Amino acid sequence: METSLLIPTPSFPSRRLLFSPSAPSSSPSSPFRLLPRLPPRRFRRHGRCRLSLPRCSVSDTAAAASAPAASPAVDPSVFGGPKELSGPQALVCSLPPPARMASSAVLAAAAMAAGFGLGLRVGGSKVAGIGGAAVLGVASGAAVYALNSKVPEVAAINLHNLVAGYDDPTELRKDEVAAIVEKYGVSKQDDAFKAELCDLYSRFVSSVLPPGSENLEGYEVEMIIRFKEALGIDDPDAASVHVEIGRHIYRQRLETGDREADIEQRRAFQKLIYVSALVFGEASKFLLPWKRLFNVTDSQIEIAIRDNAQKLYASKLKLIGRDIEVKQLIELRESQLLYRLSDQIAGEMFREHTRELVEKNISTALSILKSRAKARMGTLQVIEELEKVLAFNNLLTSLSKHSDSGQFAQGVGPVSLIGGEFDGDRKIDDLKLLYRTYAEESFSSGCLQEEKLTALSQLRNIFGLGKREAENIMLDVTSRVYRRRLSRAFSGGDLDAAPSKAAFLQNLCEELHFDPNIASKIHEEIYRQKLQQFVEDGELSEEEVASLQRYRVLLCIHHETIDAAHADICGRLFEKVVKDAIASGVEGYDAEVRSSVRKASKGLRLTTDAAMAIASKAVRRVFMTYIQRSKGAGNRTEAARELKKMIAFNALVVTELISDIKGEPAAPAEPIDVDSKQIDEEDEWESLQTLRKTHPSKELEAKLTKPAQTEITLKDDLPERDRAEIYRTYLLFCITGEVTTVPFGAQIATKKDNSEFLLLNQLGRILGMTGKETVEVHRNFAEQAFMKQAEVILADGQLTKARIEQLNEVQKQVGLPAEYAQKVIKNITTTKMAAAIETAVSQGRIGIQQVRELKEANIDLDSMISERLRESLFRKTVEEIFSSGTGVFNEAEVYEKIPSDLSIDADKAKGIVKELAKTRLSNSLVQAVALLRQRNRDGVISSLNDMLACDMAVPAEPLSWSSPEELADLYCIYLKSIPKPEKLTRLQHLLGISDSTAAILRDTAERGALPIGDEEEEFVF
Repeated sequence: METSLLIPTPSFPSRRLLFSPSAPSSSPSSPFRLLPRLPPRRFRRHGRCRLSLPRCSVSDTAAAASAPAASPAVDPSVFGGPKELSGPQALVCSLPPPARMASSAVLAAAAMAAGFGLGLRVGGSKVAGIGGAAVLGVASGAAVYALNSKVPEVAAINLHNLVAGYDDPTELRKDEVAAIVEKYGVSKQDDAFKAELCDLYSRFVSSVLPPGSENLEGYEVEMIIRFKEALGIDDPDAASVHVEIGRHIYRQRLETGDREADIEQRRAFQKLIYVSALVFGEASKFLLPWKRLFNVTDSQIEIAIRDNAQKLYASKLKLIGRDIEVKQLIELRESQLLYRLSDQIAGEMFREHTRELVEKNISTALSILKSRAKARMGTLQVIEELEKVLAFNNLLTSLSKHSDSGQFAQGVGPVSLIGGEFDGDRKIDDLKLLYRTYAEESFSSGCLQEEKLTALSQLRNIFGLGKREAENIMLDVTSRVYRRRLSRAFSGGDLDAAPSKAAFLQNLCEELHFDPNIASKIHEEIYRQKLQQFVEDGELSEEEVASLQRYRVLLCIHHETIDAAHADICGRLFEKVVKDAIASGVEGYDAEVRSSVRKASKGLRLTTDAAMAIASKAVRRVFMTYIQRSKGAGNRTEAARELKKMIAFNALVVTELISDIKGEPAAPAEPIDVDSKQIDEEDEWESLQTLRKTHPSKELEAKLTKPAQTEITLKDDLPERDRAEIYRTYLLFCITGEVTTVPFGAQIATKKDNSEFLLLNQLGRILGMTGKETVEVHRNFAEQAFMKQAEVILADGQLTKARIEQLNEVQKQVGLPAEYAQKVIKNITTTKMAAAIETAVSQGRIGIQQVRELKEANIDLDSMISERLRESLFRKTVEEIFSSGTGVFNEAEVYEKIPSDLSIDADKAKGIVKELAKTRLSNSLVQAVALLRQRNRDGVISSLNDMLACDMAVPAEPLSWSSPEELADLYCIYLKSIPKPEKLTRLQHLLGISDSTAAILRDTAERGALPIGDEEEEFVF
């Protein structure tokens, strides 16, 4: 297949292409056209039908596109004029078949008789007569044959004249053609008659098919089938005619140099393929070898069929209007099947057609809506157009649910603008405008009816609006209507006269299908607007308060909402006053500023809690500014100065600000009200010197002014760790005082005052620290100071009486309680002792006995000795038991007590014992044999005892040895040591000595025959 068939037509004409993409006027659904080539010469059969193909006349395309009419009459001139008969043909035509056969026989007989007579007369013999008869018989036979050969031609001429004689060739009847065939006794397969049939059919098909620039009207297939059946032409012959027409179209394309004419020929070929497919049906697949003859693909053939079917179906859809009927839908379905159009494409085309009908109404409505001279009548026209859209949509929806919907055209259902002219971001605003207009008109009666609500839902689906978009439009429109209705009810007194304000508002929401929660927000907004209007002068009068109270009652607004509105609106004004007061600073907070604060606090009718919350937010912001400056200071002294500024700001500004907000008069100095629980906690820690200094003496209390406020703190703004660190920073400053750096990098304290501890107390209150947290900072400070000096005193970890007295003196200096001092001392000594004990264990200087002694001294060895070292100590102890030479193994001691003393898992300890016993058992035998050979009798006995101890831990099987005599010697030596019977029996088992051998050795020992000399012992090797 040529790959050029799958690409668009180039900008210049190509002599290889017959069909390429259509001109802009063609259907956009057909991006590629069929591209056949001339068939090879081998497919041109000899004797094929001769075709005379006149050019089709151009019809009025506009009239054809408007509405398909009845099948028009074919001009009989396409077949040419009547044909004249020659002399012999006229003779044949005048003779009926019987007369023609009889005359032929008579002529042949007469010629033979005349020949016989002529030969007899000339030759004078009978042989010459027979020869003359034969010669004239052959001549007469040739004449008869020539005469009969004219019969198909005469039949063809009569058929031609018959067809050409009709004003409308489609009125030709099949019996008339059959009569001609019967009259002349010809067959349709005779060349002359067959050629005439093909010529007539070709002329008719060519006249019926419209030119390439025109579309099919829909009647062409029916006319061709009717004429083909009337002619009685066979399908293979008719198919060859269609193929020849295709070849003719191809030749015309080669003769044409015009691009537009080339496009027309391509379209003509497509229409030929489509019409041929409908004429021959399924047989067209093998009767019409388009692929083989013109080198086209199945997809290109399908495109040709689809495009023409779409054009025919589109012409049918143009007859469908908004008043569609069931009969029309059934006819559309029949036409779709007739045109061989797929259900999917037919459904898309039907939906597109209905969408276009709706788009016309929408365009009209938009043009009216956007006109400058829009008035009330214009809005009614817009609503009328939208009602048409809804009515058409309801009609299609009801038809889609019809009982006979299976026989209807595909695509019947609700209308949607998706995929059409109004499907885009640029048009969505216009659709929203129409939706809003219809929604506003739905409330023209003051309420929203159920049918209008349903219509709005359908309109949203038609426009393709999102649920949230439609809800926003409805919310806006309904909110305006609700406000309008509420305003009339408020001003007209209906709301005042209602016995239940809540029931009145609820009924209003139900009439408008409005969400009560959103209505409550509107009430709040109305109240806020009034409140904002009233507080423009900076305060609320009694009349304004009463008016606001009326609004609250009529609109059923909750107290929480009222308080929140006042806190927000009045709070912003009050916050400005507070910020101005704070910005005045320590020196600028005078009587005028205090008066403005008192006026705003009282005039704005804020609750004390709300006013304090606003002031607290502003004050804490200033406090945090001081804290940030303190953290960014270069040294401790600068940091402490920033904290002192914050303490002064709190005492001189914030305290007075809170007093003015609460409306408290100026009062004499009062003692600080401290929580009794906090006093009790601090009394317990009175020994801490730094904490005791934070409490002023009676003389100093008399000099102090009014105590600073403690209501606004930074407890929720800073984490506990940061607050403790800030407090600790100032505590160090109180202890060290101001430090000045002198030349050579030295630092000296230039100023130190115990009164700083009183400011430290105020700092703790500003930071929101509890008494427990404050005490914890002081204790940690004292503990760190004591620990530093204790580490120096206990450098070697030895705690003597002199050192204890020295540590007690340091404890008194820092004021640390004795229990914490003892804990510090214990930690230091324990840490140093742990290092020493671990070193001793690793070096082997501490065994299980020393461990038990340390435990009796209440020393926690588990934290001092690692688990690995404790396991190593256990392993070493077990090895000592297995190498002690006593032959004793105490299971309770090894499996329970020692693991308990060393805090080792019992199962793990048993595993270690079994592992060592198995290894030590074989080693003890080897060692015993080695000592036997060295004549070391005591060593042999010790090794055998070790072997027995291992056997007690893990009972073993008899051991193997290469020399049984040496095993017997071992047994004899152990026998001489007079062991316990059970040990001797177990040794016999381990050495693999039989009972008979053991009995002989024991008898020998009883007789004293064994070599038991102390100085000289003979061993058998």
